[in-house]
Amino acid sequence: MNEWKQRWIDEVEARQEDLLKLCSDLIRFPSENPPGDSREISRYIVDYLAEAGIQTEIHDAGDHMLNLIATIGDGTASDRHLIYCGHTDVVPAGDLSRWDFDPFSGEIRDGYVLGLGASDMKCGLAGLLFSVKLLKEFNVPLKGQLSLLIVPDEETGGHQGVPWVFDRKLIHGTAAVIAEPSHPLHPTIGQKGSCWFRFTVPGTPGHGSLSPILGDNAIVKAAAAIQALQALHNFPVQLPDEVKEIIGITKEYIATRENADFSTIIDRVSVNIGTIEGGTKTNVVPDRCEITVDTRLPFGVEPAQVLAEAKRILAEVDIHEELHPEGFQGIANWTPPTDPIVEELVQHICDVKQEKGYGVLQWASSDARHFRRAGIPVLQYGPAELSTIHGFNEKAPVRDVVDAAKVYTLTALSYLGGE
Repeated sequence: MNEWKQRWIDEVEARQEDLLKLCSDLIRFPSENPPGDSREISRYIVDYLAEAGIQTEIHDAGDHMLNLIATIGDGTASDRHLIYCGHTDVVPAGDLSRWDFDPFSGEIRDGYVLGLGASDMKCGLAGLLFSVKLLKEFNVPLKGQLSLLIVPDEETGGHQGVPWVFDRKLIHGTAAVIAEPSHPLHPTIGQKGSCWFRFTVPGTPGHGSLSPILGDNAIVKAAAAIQALQALHNFPVQLPDEVKEIIGITKEYIATRENADFSTIIDRVSVNIGTIEGGTKTNVVPDRCEITVDTRLPFGVEPAQVLAEAKRILAEVDIHEELHPEGFQGIANWTPPTDPIVEELVQHICDVKQEKGYGVLQWASSDARHFRRAGIPVLQYGPAELSTIHGFNEKAPVRDVVDAAKVYTLTALSYLGGE
């Protein structure tokens, strides 16, 4: 390993208590989305960066959703502009009685940072903030620019976050890293597409005591629709040749690293019935039932194809209602492993962890798709206990939190010529 790398690794290691305090502080802000009020946590971040003389632009997207942009480096010696992106919002904590600890404690215990958002993604966000502040404090002469893009809205679709910023051309970079949770050796360099939709099944009301003789029960019809839509999982997929290798690598990763039996989901359509809403009263035959569906799409499949197939399937059970697309809509996307930002970050993972790392695909979706749509190569890497994300008792391993900050620091230095 180069001497300069070891010096920065040692510096982050020596300052890990400051990093972990930052993690705990961020977790203590109840930035659940919904409702999505980011004002308090955003003010804390602005003040934290100001301690190192870093100024932050605040862009209000409405509804107390604040997007933050802070940049260091003058960019006169290189046109490279690296964006470090993170989100401040977290999913709702849910039933507090089912947590073994206060979800907003930020407690550090038994080698873990504990609390809501620890893995998704406040510990990763802390690592980005810590690394940029560290580089600023040392006055590293970066040849390009390094920007923090901190967004308030990712967990509910992100419409007031990254796409809001890009639509207004508030920032543009040549590469990006998002601190979304990942395996410590395997950043995610691509993700499946998505197609969310809803539809309403009509019925005819009547007295519950006369069902099923009289009335047309919308919920019963909806049950048939739900069962029929499971066939979307078997939608035929023709993988493009250029992604077949990374698909194979990802399947092997899931089987070995995740110790899970869902590797086939990478090249198939997933189907989740998200919500069912219908009926007015127990003793009234329901006259309507609304269903929402979340499908994730492999490479080679587009949302319009899935919608058309869903309509065909529903017609077979005599449901001909309109399907309304909503939420995530997009095709599978990726950044090739040969892109400079991927090669450099993966190399630094290997240096820090002293193990072999490589990029894999993600079976879900994230803000990365907006970066790629804007022509910005991007990958995701963040500390996490993956099994606890969006669940009770969320936590992140301290060792991975510290190591991720090392990787962020080294990647910024190498990509922007500040070694």
